[in-house]
Amino acid sequence: MHRRLLDTAAVVAAAALLTACSTGNTGGDTNEKVTITYGVWAGTQTPAMQGIAAAFTKEHPNITVKVEERPWPEYWSTLQTGAAGGTAPDAFWMLAQNIRPYASGGQLLDISDEIKKEKVDLSKYPKAVLDLYDQGDGKIYGLPKDVDTNAVWFNKAIFDKAGVAHPSPDWTWDDFRATAKKLTDPAAGVWGVAAPIDYQGGYYNTIFQAGGKVISDDGKTAEIDSPEARKGIEFWTNLQADKSSPTLKQLSDTEAETMFEQGKVAMYMSGAYWALKLYENKTIAPNVDVAPLPIGAKRATVTSGIENVGYAGTKHPDAVKKFLLFASGKEAAEIQAKSGAVLPAYEGGEKTWMAAMPEFKNLQVFIDAKQYSVPLPVQGNAAEWQGDQTKYLTGAWEGTTSVTDATKKYADAIDKVLAEK
Repeated sequence: MHRRLLDTAAVVAAAALLTACSTGNTGGDTNEKVTITYGVWAGTQTPAMQGIAAAFTKEHPNITVKVEERPWPEYWSTLQTGAAGGTAPDAFWMLAQNIRPYASGGQLLDISDEIKKEKVDLSKYPKAVLDLYDQGDGKIYGLPKDVDTNAVWFNKAIFDKAGVAHPSPDWTWDDFRATAKKLTDPAAGVWGVAAPIDYQGGYYNTIFQAGGKVISDDGKTAEIDSPEARKGIEFWTNLQADKSSPTLKQLSDTEAETMFEQGKVAMYMSGAYWALKLYENKTIAPNVDVAPLPIGAKRATVTSGIENVGYAGTKHPDAVKKFLLFASGKEAAEIQAKSGAVLPAYEGGEKTWMAAMPEFKNLQVFIDAKQYSVPLPVQGNAAEWQGDQTKYLTGAWEGTTSVTDATKKYADAIDKVLAEK
């Protein structure tokens, strides 16, 4: 998940710098009591992470895990500084699009030996997510803690007030566009959909649905300027041209998910990770439902997930390895699932996750979406070229540049990043 998919409004835990804050050398192979830190970004998952930390300590009484939470921008800036300067947390969350510089820079702990020693069954995790983090160097730096797919969150009350039928499981792009138009009510300050420049929750899905790709199969060149990929992007620029969505300026001032919670947009295409936040919002929860993504030339959704990784410079590598396996294992998956915090990556937690939010009766659509999921494109230094999306695509969304011109320039910029060693 990326920036727009995260809750940056949560209060930062009263912690100092993200540091590995204890003494000793092994942190697990002796009876010495140690403390290791676990860095996460702020959001609804923190209580579940604290529960996982407590459960681990119950099993390993000599190891205390301190969960350290930071808001999204600060999390990454502090991590980058800490990894380079020796003050990173012992264990922390990682995204597939961000891992490459940390892995190539020797800043991540290789846990391959611990996985082999503990005979971890990697088949319990989604192969697509495992592959996203494979750096091709024969090392394993972590294990997935959750898995993402996308669907359409929608506000039943807005649909019902407008007299518009709720989405059907087999609705199409044309259905989606027509529905967004019908639901848009400028006088009431309501838009049919939120259409930001959002790669993971938005236009990557429609690119793949159109039969296109973002990056070539060999990972060497961009294909975001292909005719099929352009069709996937035009799905979103059409919504903006129809004025069925808030403008990019409005979505910059107030993020799409927030507008959805405020009842200002009727539909929002995004991931399962919003479920708990929406469920806990007692004002909107009774009106929230979810439907499968509309169908283009075919069904498709991108998939990814957060991975638990360790810092190569930790003073307690043995303790950290033990924690990483636990934090992405079966017991931790159950803790996550029971809280409703996130759909766990470890096989078997789906029903528990759905049962945590019984009023949301259609969460199965996120699980069904695994069957037609496509790995999130993360070739090369993905964080860099994905970070350029607004630079090159804003004009297309605002209607001041053609999709053809915008994607051609963006593809050229991506190619330059992919060419870097």
